[in-house]
Amino acid sequence: MVKGMGIHSITGPAMKGIQSGIHGLRRVASEIASQPADPKTKPTDLTRAMVEMQQHTVQTKSSLKVLKTSDDMLGTLVDERA
Repeated sequence: MVKGMGIHSITGPAMKGIQSGIHGLRRVASEIASQPADPKTKPTDLTRAMVEMQQHTVQTKSSLKVLKTSDDMLGTLVDERA
């Protein structure tokens, strides 16, 4: 492990990224669900919302991978010291 870097310096931003991604997914899902049934009404808003949903999904998955990697690294360090 790099001297001066703690596990919290990795997990904190990862958790914040997960929370932010989930918050964005909920907001966009609500936006999509509240779109009028009339297909003539602002189709660009629906397209933008779908793109944002994909961005929030990627953000959440990436943050989860960071969290899993830090967990794996911590497990490896504990195993090596035991």
